[in-house]
Amino acid sequence: MSPTPGRTDGHRNAIRSRACTRAVLTAVVLAAGLALAAPAGAAPSAATPDGGAAPSRVVVHPEAVTAAQQQAVLDHWTPERIAALTTPSSGNPPRSGPDGAPWTGSATLSGTVGRLFFTNHGEDESCTATVVNSANRSTVVTAAHCVNNTDLLGDNNEWLTNEMFVPGYHDGLAPYGRFVARAGVADATWLLNDQQNTLKYDGYDQAFLVLNTNAEGKRVQDAVGAAQRIGFDRPGSALVHEFGYPRASSDPARAGLPEYTGAGLAHCAGRTREDPGPEEHPEPRGEWGAPCVMGGGSSGGPRIAGLDPRSGIGTVVGDNTHAPYLDSSGRTCTAGTASCTRHLVGPQFTTAITKPLYEAAQRAWNVG
Repeated sequence: MSPTPGRTDGHRNAIRSRACTRAVLTAVVLAAGLALAAPAGAAPSAATPDGGAAPSRVVVHPEAVTAAQQQAVLDHWTPERIAALTTPSSGNPPRSGPDGAPWTGSATLSGTVGRLFFTNHGEDESCTATVVNSANRSTVVTAAHCVNNTDLLGDNNEWLTNEMFVPGYHDGLAPYGRFVARAGVADATWLLNDQQNTLKYDGYDQAFLVLNTNAEGKRVQDAVGAAQRIGFDRPGSALVHEFGYPRASSDPARAGLPEYTGAGLAHCAGRTREDPGPEEHPEPRGEWGAPCVMGGGSSGGPRIAGLDPRSGIGTVVGDNTHAPYLDSSGRTCTAGTASCTRHLVGPQFTTAITKPLYEAAQRAWNVG
């Protein structure tokens, strides 16, 4: 986890002076279909869909599989619980700028990005996720810490519960329905994350969710009618759009504006920089992002390159995970100093890390 200000999810990180210790977790890949029929929380077994030996670093975790489990998640997310994750509005009008604005463009884009609700070590929180084109038409991409995380001390790793995705969410409404997660997919390295060793773990802060159908029996890609492309090994330096459901802004002047309450989709647009991290907590190569003031709740949101403003479709090349301050030379700087700008960054998707996760997700529970 990054020690820089502005980690963009609801989880309250504590950067500690000591490294925590934890038992090593066993990494497995579950068989698509068969393994996902097991009850949530059942012990996973190492296998691939063709019965061969499992790649050790892809972990597929069953979540709400049975009808009763799915209904329990839907019942958990009452209007009152969702409202509790919405920041009170200041009553002031939106303020648009390239580093943060309400999204007023393509409705297709709005449908492919949604708010992701979950319970993290007993605390209800929210992130952002994106529908990506997939074989099972039921796959979304988000940040790994929105799917699997440790507690405030970096211990007690657990798969987050009550995962529910609402594409096109706005003002408490679910225009395409509500989709409960059937399985989570993350890299085994992430499951060892201690929130201390940013160099080792931050590149793995990316994950996928496989979703159940909505109340009408529709897969998410069919309900929305569109999906974003996903790209691997794309150039990190690029003009991008970043999206999220932030519940806060790093700019005090924009606190409480409608686009920073979690009630609607916000975005930033600009050229990316790579985050080197501070000297004491360096980042791995490949952590890119644009200037952006979106705060907690925007984690997991997409970094989209080549967005077509008419079709609302582009290529997701990375996800939002943390928010460093960088100067005009791309070095870490102190907020409030000259030429020091907050950026919303996260791992660039790669063939080495992202593609195996994506392939496992899109082939899990292929609903036809």
